[in-house]
Amino acid sequence: MCNKPHDDHAFAPVDRRRGRNWSGPFRKTPGRIFGMAFIRAYQLTLSSFIGNSCRHLPTCSEYGFEAIARHGLWAGGWMTFFRVARCGPGGTHGFDPVPETLTSRQIWYRPWRYWQSRPKEA
Repeated sequence: MCNKPHDDHAFAPVDRRRGRNWSGPFRKTPGRIFGMAFIRAYQLTLSSFIGNSCRHLPTCSEYGFEAIARHGLWAGGWMTFFRVARCGPGGTHGFDPVPETLTSRQIWYRPWRYWQSRPKEA
């Protein structure tokens, strides 16, 4: 027998009404599933023909997959679109992760505000 202390939190009752994907950054909604499936299909088919030409880390397709999974199809799709636009000649480069949360300026009916997902450095 194991003599470790018993963790009571592991056996806490689960609220069945909310479902397992109700809260958290990676909820399974139809838009997210569609967007993530579209990007995954791109990664498996066309990405090998285009080659490794992204100047950011994570790559644009990885960024898009995570942005849609974290923020939904609308916000994540706009963030991905603007990230691909920044990746072209004369654009940015370097480490550019998906933000954990959206700022108060990034409102769904103003998609141009998703252009800069990183906070500006002082």
